[in-house]
This record gives sequence, structure tokens and C-alpha cells, in this order.
Amino acid sequence: MQFLRSTLLPAAIMVLFGLALFAVSARIWLPSDMAAPAPLA
Repeated sequence: MQFLRSTLLPAAIMVLFGLALFAVSARIWLPSDMAAPAPLA
């Protein structure tokens, strides 16, 4: 249990943070019409 708390949990948090950072920064490289929200109609 100590191994999970000291090694695996911080690593999982860092991986999730990296994925979120990648998802947010990927919008910079998208064309402007793809970065906009989808039209409702």
C-alpha cells in the first residue's frame, strides 16, 4: 500500500495532468473553425 501511495499515485496524477495540458494546448494548433464550439443547427 505504501508503494501505491508513494510512487503510483503521484505518477498517475502527473500523467493525468500531462494529458489535460496536451488537450488544452492542442487547441492552439487547430484551425480556428475547428477550435470553435460546434454549431447547434
